[in-house]
Amino acid sequence: MSEKSPAAEPPRLPLAGLRVIELGHYIAAPFATRLLADLGAEVIKVEPPEGDPVRGWGSAVEGNAVWFSVHGRNKLSVTLDLKSPDGKARLRQLAAKSDALVENFRPGQLERYGLGPADLHDVNPRLVIARISGYGQDGPYRDKPAFGAIGEAMGGLRHLTASPGQSEHPPPRCGVSISDDLAGMYAAMGLVAACWQVKGDPAARGRIIDVDLVSSVFSLMEGMLPEYGLFGWVRQPQGAAIKTAAPTNTYPCADGKWLCIAGNSDLIFRRLMVAIGQPAAAADPRFATNALRCENVAELDAMIAAWTRTRTGAEAEAILDAAEVPCSRLYDMRDCAEDPHFRARDLVMQVDDPLLGPVLHPAAPFRFDGVSPRDMVRWTGPAAGAHNDLIFPKEDAP
Repeated sequence: MSEKSPAAEPPRLPLAGLRVIELGHYIAAPFATRLLADLGAEVIKVEPPEGDPVRGWGSAVEGNAVWFSVHGRNKLSVTLDLKSPDGKARLRQLAAKSDALVENFRPGQLERYGLGPADLHDVNPRLVIARISGYGQDGPYRDKPAFGAIGEAMGGLRHLTASPGQSEHPPPRCGVSISDDLAGMYAAMGLVAACWQVKGDPAARGRIIDVDLVSSVFSLMEGMLPEYGLFGWVRQPQGAAIKTAAPTNTYPCADGKWLCIAGNSDLIFRRLMVAIGQPAAAADPRFATNALRCENVAELDAMIAAWTRTRTGAEAEAILDAAEVPCSRLYDMRDCAEDPHFRARDLVMQVDDPLLGPVLHPAAPFRFDGVSPRDMVRWTGPAAGAHNDLIFPKEDAP
């Protein structure tokens, strides 16, 4: 991999010219900066001398973590010991020439290093600092340790993933670090907003953004808080269905696959009933509106499941696609990687990684006119410290 100067970034990318320092480990902060880097920001990932601990997670090729190919893509990697005087000096030197910084240490850790917001604003008053933690920078739980699972648990999500009426098995996690990823997205959004404000005001000081795992998950709880406040309602696990729309559920197929069907508008419901050979149900007054269908959803679900059980997932999906009924098989990663829509839109692309060889990458989750998805993956996750000499030339030593 050739070392790329930030000046070589395609100006078509909207954040080209924005320099962001990442003091991130594991998931939340690195996910935030991955989004910013995909958008063209110059992200300088500061790792400890032994590298980000996530480099030791999951599968590897000759000691190089496969996940890091995506986790660290489009970033420049430098290694610093932030406990040492030289490491602190170099970080301050870097902060003086940067627009923003993202970190996910436990609250107070940067201050103990002498690198808290007050210290960094001494060298760059306009620096935007996004801080991601488990519970936030204040409050009674501030100093408690947390990982992504804790965000799911306390934010209200894990309660909802249980199977209704089942108590012998714990509610499952969603399978990815959703609270870290959410916090990373919110941090990236807040950082861009703060940078916009600072850019527009020559007298502005850099803002400090406080994002935490728990509140990031809690923000997804839709109308549940006002419902509790007004009526004392506590939403309970609902499995694959929801109480406010019908029929919307996941149904078993003859080949062991599951088919998700969302037939909850009146017009779509009628098309669904015709497609599964139940035209009388389409005209049944008990199912005339969504509210009535919710009251009689058990009968509807039994009717749909009886039909899906007689067909493979692909067969049932094709029939409902032809009837313009929203549906999808539950995809595993093989399905995603091989799906023609994913491939046509470059949602799945093969890139060359100098550390791994040809490897599949997911596209950035946004599109811009004039920029192809492949343009947004400029390079894959580099080796730890690959850009030390680029970012810290010897003549600039503190």
